[in-house]
Amino acid sequence: MYEETPSAGVPGAVLWRVEGGAGVVLPDGCMDLLWADGRLLVAGPDTGPHPGGEVHAGAVAGIRLAPGTAPALLGVPAHVLRDRRVGLADLWPAREVRRLTGLMEAYGDPRAGLEALARARAADTGPADPFAAEVVDRLRAGQPVAAIAAAAGLGERQLHRRSLHSFGYGPRTLGRILRLRRALALADRGLPYAEVAHTAGYADQAHLAREVRALAGTTLTAYSGGAAGAKRETPQPSGSRTTA
Repeated sequence: MYEETPSAGVPGAVLWRVEGGAGVVLPDGCMDLLWADGRLLVAGPDTGPHPGGEVHAGAVAGIRLAPGTAPALLGVPAHVLRDRRVGLADLWPAREVRRLTGLMEAYGDPRAGLEALARARAADTGPADPFAAEVVDRLRAGQPVAAIAAAAGLGERQLHRRSLHSFGYGPRTLGRILRLRRALALADRGLPYAEVAHTAGYADQAHLAREVRALAGTTLTAYSGGAAGAKRETPQPSGSRTTA
């Protein structure tokens, strides 16, 4: 069973919970703060499919943070956590994590506790860097990396370095992931695959098929049929750490 809802207290974030295990977690450009059997963990940005069972727990709650917003909250560059799930105690002082764990245990719904934790951290760290939101918006609009770098007043190498810190990978990889998320959302609506490819900005249906295989480790037919596991809807604009 999976359910999610937009966060009312953390801009762009999504609160979610899953019970009874998960299928495959697909890349989405996001990072998550998790509560699993009394443990606080962090899921870093993914570059490919990950088995949902990486986090061993009967039930997992999470707050999915919008692309580029987690590094400021966690105090860790995104690329350090790329394709990893780590305990928060590996990133923060053990004493602080014990304090936060105690606070989490007081919440009947751990999603509310995670939201409160993220909101408190955001208040401490200050407003989000507008750089990340601008890059994501421009990539979703299909702008080329060179144009995005120019708009940000950066060289392409500088843009790549800042993107590694904010997203865990360079802008081209992030753009591919965001485009995949859009394509899967369109497929969920039942659009023909050729229309999905055109609308999402792929050269053709074969290009779409290659990208789904490369980034999701499956085929669009298997995804649409639920053959790879229980699907989760893709919220906008933050994307979805989807089980597909």
